[in-house]
Amino acid sequence: MKRTPREVIEQTPMRPRQWLAVGLMVALNAIDGFDVLASAFAAPGIAREWHIGRDALGVVLAMELVGMGVGSVLLGGAADRFGRRRTILGCLLVMTAGMALATTAASPAGLSFWRLLTGLGIGGMLAAINAVTAELSSLKARSVALALMVIGYPVGATIGGTVAGLLLDGAGWRAVFAFGVFATAAFVPLIALFVPETPEYHCARRTGNALERANASLRTLGLPQAATLPPVVAEEQQPGLLTIFRPDLRRATVLLTLGFLCHGLTFYYVLKWSPKIVADLGYSQAQAAGVLVWANIGGAMGGGMFGLAMRRFGLKWPTVAMLLAGSAAVAAFGLGRDSLAGWKIAVLLTGATTNAAMVGFYALFAAGFPAHVRATGTGFAIGAGRIGAAVSPVLAGVLFAQGGLDLLGVSLAMAAGSVLAAALVAGLRKPG
Repeated sequence: MKRTPREVIEQTPMRPRQWLAVGLMVALNAIDGFDVLASAFAAPGIAREWHIGRDALGVVLAMELVGMGVGSVLLGGAADRFGRRRTILGCLLVMTAGMALATTAASPAGLSFWRLLTGLGIGGMLAAINAVTAELSSLKARSVALALMVIGYPVGATIGGTVAGLLLDGAGWRAVFAFGVFATAAFVPLIALFVPETPEYHCARRTGNALERANASLRTLGLPQAATLPPVVAEEQQPGLLTIFRPDLRRATVLLTLGFLCHGLTFYYVLKWSPKIVADLGYSQAQAAGVLVWANIGGAMGGGMFGLAMRRFGLKWPTVAMLLAGSAAVAAFGLGRDSLAGWKIAVLLTGATTNAAMVGFYALFAAGFPAHVRATGTGFAIGAGRIGAAVSPVLAGVLFAQGGLDLLGVSLAMAAGSVLAAALVAGLRKPG
């Protein structure tokens, strides 16, 4: 039987080189996790050095999220046009430059600009690594591989938070960004050496010698050779934003994008504000950063267990269940705690539930968009959805400073996002 490159990957048991490539995608998401939350770890020190209030600090915390939104839309499309591997390498260079320049910031405005630049790289990275993970995994291993990729984010934030706690006490908040520079730059040679372009990209783009290029990638992965390319679909030659709004893709694009936006409002509230909330209660910067570490430990635990659940129960309804559980956990966070241990347990629960829902979204992205627009569709959903992520710390800051709400009131307002996201995901038809 003549098999296409996609069929070879889907039907053949995973080889060590495939797991190595997937492992590097997990590690890249871990770097993303640290880079995104670096400003949250540094938030108490930033506020203290420049004497800024919670509303102004919320703007600083949101800037890399704005950059992520723009980067996901612009650079996600680049991954479909120019290749997943090239896009990842370019994004790593942008992220490295942004983190390095953040260490030189002399004002909140300057830091905000460099965090915006860092976010551009992170946004493009997210769309590309999701496509690579899905396209280099067998059908049997795909749900687990995608779950591992997503939980790389809280794992990176956990490790980064531990390092940040040590750096904050001795070297100050700029050292957090300096650590991110070296950690990010180290992956440039690793991706260049060990991650080939995906065979499915070559099949979708149909460039010269597409089958030979796809087979070269299969050989690199230690897989059998394909005998033929899949049938040509007319739209596959022109990937772009208009394609994901075709009638057959429009419903998934709109519901996934709006759902991700609403969940981002809830998800980033605790991640961005818990260090500042805890520090304001009299705890040290290191102790406050340590609380955020527990949110990410919970995220890794919840994401891992949810990845296994997807293999048995599917994608849609488990994701809905975790969105509702996450909103309840964020609301409970607003009740406050009397001890540092209590705060750690509270954020552990929010991290476990809200990140499990994130695993569901990324799996839905991979299933909902075909290969020729997978990175474009994923990038658009993530990018537009990052509006919610960017609004989250700003909105919470305004509610704290000007809305007259206490911690419980703000938490209840921010928890509503995941409830709306659950209703949107419930409206999806069967993925794929």
